[in-house]
Amino acid sequence: MATSAVETLKNPEYGRLWDRFHREFAFRSGMTSATWPAIKEPVDSVTWSLGALDDDPGHRRLDGMVAAVKAGLWACTPPEGTLLVLDWQHRCYRIRPHHLTAAHAPKWPASMMPDGDYNIHLAEDFSFGTFGHPWEYTICVMGESLLAEVADALDRILLRRVRESGTPVPGPTQTS
Repeated sequence: MATSAVETLKNPEYGRLWDRFHREFAFRSGMTSATWPAIKEPVDSVTWSLGALDDDPGHRRLDGMVAAVKAGLWACTPPEGTLLVLDWQHRCYRIRPHHLTAAHAPKWPASMMPDGDYNIHLAEDFSFGTFGHPWEYTICVMGESLLAEVADALDRILLRRVRESGTPVPGPTQTS
């Protein structure tokens, strides 16, 4: 039997996955900096500012970021493996990245760019993935394997790391 490249998550699985995400990452939503970061970022994580995307004529940086993260997720997922796409307060999915690469295949159901809600792409076992924060305007990449695939590209594209292993990275020194 053929399996779909994109499946919509339904209850009770939808609820169980969100409960697990809340539990494992201590997720807490919030629009103010007092609630950031919104997850307990794992030791093997880097969080980048998305500020470099603000002045992005033609969306080259955005397209580069999305392409790099998709390629990294694809590389880290076994050929028949699946990923979870959790879009807070919206429809969520299980995808088979290797089935999304052909011209006739459906597109990824949600971008890595947090566009008004938290956007999460995770391995089924939660060992690697991304967490996009719309109000902090960041993306956290988690998991040693995924970081090995995307860190160099994201450093070039996004320019500024905010946290490493959940610890703030000192910003550039301001001079007057």
